[in-house]
Amino acid sequence: MVTEMTKYDFILFSGDADAFLAKLQEVGVMDITRSRKPIDDRSEKLSHRAEIYRKAIAALKEVEPAEFAEKTYGDLAVNVLETVKAKEEAQNQLAVLRKDLETNLAWGRFDVDGIKRLADLGLKLHFYKAKTSAMDPTWKERYALSEIATEGGYTYFVVVSDGDGYDFPMKELPAPEKDCTALEKEIAAVQDDIEQKDKHLAELKCHEGDLRKEMDRIASKLDLHLAQVAGEKAAEDYITVFEGFAPADKEAGLRALLDQEHVFYVADRAKVDDNPPIKLKNNKFVSMFELLTDMYGRPKYNEFDPTVFISIFFMLFFAFCMGDMGYGLVLILGSLALKKVLGKIAPLGVTLGIATTVVGFLFHTFFSTDMLTWTWLPEAVKKCMLPATIAGFDGTMVLAILVGIVHICLAMIVKTYQSTKEKGFANSLGTWGWTLLIVGGVIVGGLALMGVMDKAVTKWVIIILGGLSALGIFFLNDLHRNPLKNLGAGLWETYNTATGLLGDVLSYLRLYALGLAGAKLGEAFNAIGQQALGDGGIGWLPFILIVVIGHTLNIAMCILGAFVHPLRLNFLEFFKNSGYEGSGRDYHPLGDEH
Repeated sequence: MVTEMTKYDFILFSGDADAFLAKLQEVGVMDITRSRKPIDDRSEKLSHRAEIYRKAIAALKEVEPAEFAEKTYGDLAVNVLETVKAKEEAQNQLAVLRKDLETNLAWGRFDVDGIKRLADLGLKLHFYKAKTSAMDPTWKERYALSEIATEGGYTYFVVVSDGDGYDFPMKELPAPEKDCTALEKEIAAVQDDIEQKDKHLAELKCHEGDLRKEMDRIASKLDLHLAQVAGEKAAEDYITVFEGFAPADKEAGLRALLDQEHVFYVADRAKVDDNPPIKLKNNKFVSMFELLTDMYGRPKYNEFDPTVFISIFFMLFFAFCMGDMGYGLVLILGSLALKKVLGKIAPLGVTLGIATTVVGFLFHTFFSTDMLTWTWLPEAVKKCMLPATIAGFDGTMVLAILVGIVHICLAMIVKTYQSTKEKGFANSLGTWGWTLLIVGGVIVGGLALMGVMDKAVTKWVIIILGGLSALGIFFLNDLHRNPLKNLGAGLWETYNTATGLLGDVLSYLRLYALGLAGAKLGEAFNAIGQQALGDGGIGWLPFILIVVIGHTLNIAMCILGAFVHPLRLNFLEFFKNSGYEGSGRDYHPLGDEH
């Protein structure tokens, strides 16, 4: 949910502004309206300095720390970046030298100075490379030609000339400047230089904590400076006016602090027009999915928080796409094992793994094997699993469509609630009409199929729903507009809804398709492994390798698809049908370093 905010307007003497903002930074709950980008020379310098530290920390990310780090002098961050740059230049030089060595290997080892001495005597060496099949035997009779080597179907040869009238029917190659021995020495020297730089980076890695502290300190100074220059000057610069926002539940403590500081301020409940920052407040489970909401955009101050819906349906859709109990267990164990690496994502990985395990059990799939075929599994357990077919169709496919219909219906209900909240009931009759028609029709149809309602009752309920919906859709969609215009707008919206809604529902088939693709690929690896196994014996080794490597690759691909496509269903199908915009700005209080 979106946390309620209180808006504060501060009026201070300009000389007291810096000390007051520093006090607010210590408290760490006040979001002063300020620019998030550099706006003057000082903020530009601080931002540039913070970026240097960020790049230095990123450069050390994959470096293993040394067991012992010598004392490092000078600027740590600059030292890191200069070392990384020098290492990259050395690596580029090494690549060029290796290419030169590969080119010159055919010429062998020779005396470069000797070639120069021959040139001084008037004897010039000309270097050539030609296809062996194209070598003319008469060349040796007409020229002072010496074959050096034959490699890969090519012949390398040298022709000696002693005058300006030399002419040979081939394009001449540049003379090698160095022989293989010299190039090998240079390569060894560059490799040693790279090793020394790696050693130095490993020592610098031990100071990564100092780099982070300094980056946080600079970021804090930048944040405070941006807040300081955000104030509006008045009364010939004697007075500075600030605007800020803080959570309403912190109001009592803030008022006590402000009264103690003898600051003149005005506090009032934030309104939509104030464009307050958005702070999300959810329970531990839902808050894990806030990072997905932030990928699209936080809600506006008057919008609903979609995180609670994402937490349920993204988890369910992810499990659908994975659809394997064994893969779910691997995801749980992997997330726990990599807890330090994954950080805040680890609990989300465990949660998604649990959901995958449960759904995989319902789909009776364990590492792409059908659990219903296990003879040792009790029948009571098998009865808890999803039947292979529902009404003659694949059970997983039917379930994916049903879940999609529920998802879209829920989105329409949310849209109706939000529209009524913002515009009032009278100005939301068009939205109510569509929700009654579609959501009501789905509910009535479901009850009729289950036999809860007989045909006569169903018929009259549908007629009533259709009539009420038609009034809202075609005639009352805008009470301040000409009825004929309402009718035209209703017809156009009917066309868009009829064509778009079917496509939206069918989009949920991707859940079934991705799960099926993963299962079939896993079955293929199992079958190949079984063929390699044969009658057992030594066949166990290739069987284990094929199954382990195959399922590892399959899990990786399934995770990718299970992340992207459920995200799409939430961001497109749900957000479109719920009217979610997600144009709110993040809550970033002074003192918050993240």
